[in-house]
Amino acid sequence: MGRLRASYQRIPQGEPVRLAKRSSNLFRPRTEIDRPGLDVSGLTGVIGVDPTARTADVQGMCTYEDLVAATLPHGLTPTVVPQLKTITLGGAVTGLGIESSSFRAGLPHESVLELDVLTGAGAVVTARPEGEHADLFRTFPNSYGTLGYATRLRIELDRISPYVALRHVRLGLDRLAPAIEEIVASGMYDGEPVHFVDGVAFSPSEAYLTLGRNSDAAVPSSSRGKASDYTGQQIYYRSIQQRGTDFLTAHDYLWRWDTDWFWCSAAFGAQKPLVRRLWPRRWRRSEVFHKIVAFENRHQVAARINRRRGHPDRERVVQDVEIPVGRLSAFLRWFDAEVGMRPVWLCPLRLRGAASWPLYPLEPGTTYVNVGFWGTVPIAPGARDGDVNRRIEQAVADFDGHKSLYSDAYYDRDTFDRLYNVPALTEVKKRYDPDARLTGLYEKAVTRR
Repeated sequence: MGRLRASYQRIPQGEPVRLAKRSSNLFRPRTEIDRPGLDVSGLTGVIGVDPTARTADVQGMCTYEDLVAATLPHGLTPTVVPQLKTITLGGAVTGLGIESSSFRAGLPHESVLELDVLTGAGAVVTARPEGEHADLFRTFPNSYGTLGYATRLRIELDRISPYVALRHVRLGLDRLAPAIEEIVASGMYDGEPVHFVDGVAFSPSEAYLTLGRNSDAAVPSSSRGKASDYTGQQIYYRSIQQRGTDFLTAHDYLWRWDTDWFWCSAAFGAQKPLVRRLWPRRWRRSEVFHKIVAFENRHQVAARINRRRGHPDRERVVQDVEIPVGRLSAFLRWFDAEVGMRPVWLCPLRLRGAASWPLYPLEPGTTYVNVGFWGTVPIAPGARDGDVNRRIEQAVADFDGHKSLYSDAYYDRDTFDRLYNVPALTEVKKRYDPDARLTGLYEKAVTRR
């Protein structure tokens, strides 16, 4: 903490306060500024795990990979473990996160019991649901560092068994919503308990829900005597189409999407058998692929090659949106017809508590489905870079949905302020960042400052 405070003091008065952080899971390029930043290198650990109370005290820049490594030996995990290993706990709370337990456990910030925040004013305050700093506690989720940075969080933990048994259930688009609603209401499907659920739509005629169940039993003989391993030659998302059932260790289930960055590793050739054999296993992880994308964003090597070959420029479309479950099939049909990216990820979620959160106003008691799509599309003749993303933003509004801000956003300021309740953020910001040392939410999400 002393290193953090000292780095804050070194930032000249009037200069913006930012993290001096080498890596990020954000997809919002911003202008690089050669100025001092907050040194958070000492805030990357797990302070302690209490197996009896099922809580953990964790520093804000601790990755979920390190957090899970500390909790899993106790048969515990965070209530929601985002899909990528290098997402930090502080990042998931201030920027939202989601995974296959979100249909019952909500979002990561709903597991926070208290957190210490370094504010824009340079003070460290402890925020809890009640008390002096309850306004900061409620407004912190989806604030993306505009109110401060979490230095310590106390979170609830959930039990997990040594294994997770999976069923990949193929459903038509019109059957997805009823199945999800059944699972949310009962925690069961077709007579079996469901502890985790997500899915993939490969096309309008081929969609799957993957239903996970905690299992303490030994690996069944149908799995050929061992749990599946998708860190080697086999690729997890392809198995969804190929296998009706599967069996993973809890560790491998939690990180099943990280090895191939869902399916995005195909863009780098990492799914070709020969390339995969030569690609070191330790480098088959989302962090490495993200660094390759960041290099391309800076140097435009692939884009220049693409132009020399006479191909149109491409627009990056990397988004996660929340759609009310009753409108899911209609949105997926619109998306496939108008955008055409395949496959897309599906993850049901529902706020765990009865209260909404000011900066991301999902309705309590309403089931949503996160639809995730990540890739590029060709820019049509006469179109602008960003046009497809703008159409998606409008469609999400038309379908009564919400859009995550970890990637590019194109809203005008008035629309953005309304959708993300910026007036509420502004009131809290006056108290904790009175000199506006921290970048505003619109500037971070849209103008990329």
